Amino acid sequence: MPGHAYFPKGVCASRITFRLKDGALHGVRFEGGCDGNAKGLARLVEGRPAREIASLLRGVQCEDKGTSCPDQLALALAEALEPPRPKK
Repeated sequence: MPGHAYFPKGVCASRITFRLKDGALHGVRFEGGCDGNAKGLARLVEGRPAREIASLLRGVQCEDKGTSCPDQLALALAEALEPPRPKK
């Protein structure tokens, strides 16, 4: 099961890694940021459908940043779930 890495923008976390298997989310890890919140979020999303998680978390805000770690996870999932574009 190949993993995905995403480099979030505008938040304290510097990297988000995760795996997708049969559309379900596994092994979410945040590097940096609020350790307890990141671990709690990772436990809550484990094994759940990635599309559902992306929909639930999209738009969550942290202070006045315009985004948050959950929002960045939603963006990472959307990117990972997008079919690959053909090379020109």
